[in-house]
Amino acid sequence: MNTLFQSSSVAALRADLSLALRAAAHHGLGEGVCNHFSVALPGQDGLFLLNPRGLMWDEVQADDIVLVDAEGRKLAGRHEVEPTAMFIHAAIHRIAGKQCVLHTHMPYATALTLTEQRAPDTTLSQNAMRFHGRLVADAHYNGLALDSSEGERIARAMGSADIAFLGNHGVVVCGERIDYAYDDLFFLERACQAQVLAQASGRPLVPVNPDMAAKVAGQMQSERLQATLFFQALRRRLG
Repeated sequence: MNTLFQSSSVAALRADLSLALRAAAHHGLGEGVCNHFSVALPGQDGLFLLNPRGLMWDEVQADDIVLVDAEGRKLAGRHEVEPTAMFIHAAIHRIAGKQCVLHTHMPYATALTLTEQRAPDTTLSQNAMRFHGRLVADAHYNGLALDSSEGERIARAMGSADIAFLGNHGVVVCGERIDYAYDDLFFLERACQAQVLAQASGRPLVPVNPDMAAKVAGQMQSERLQATLFFQALRRRLG
């Protein structure tokens, strides 16, 4: 297992995952030593990489990332794994079939999970429109995910959606690649921030037609080079 963990392809994924964590800290999306990012290993049934327990996101390097199996058991790495991470991420990888899973309590997105709607209106800002038809809201808060059943419930609630707003909790953003998922995470928080600020103004909000929101979502999804360039820029800035 250590041979796999040290292979060049897995080392590259560990580097990208640690960069995503440092970028999230840089953008104010972290919360102490809580929340987790993970990525499945292609061709390795049920195995995925995960950030360790007890480290701030801005200090995580490639060598800190750990290897976990489908049951959430650590297979390689020098750090331990936090229980809720194992239950939530293992289930989403296994049941929802997601490649990259980013779970945060980032401020503005989490604020919207506390509202009656539970999620942003994807017919408002242009940033929000990129998520039109791609998210679900799970209003059933059940406390900490300290067993496999809660992680499995969250995974099933996601279905085929890329993004889940977890009521009274936070968000999960998934993608086929780390750079795509991080790009979505960043712009999701910007969309939620714009909505919260607009609502705070007390003035009526003006959405676009849902057909226009769907068109913009399609335009955004059809060309993801901007996400790759953003991640490359973050690598230059953050190392």
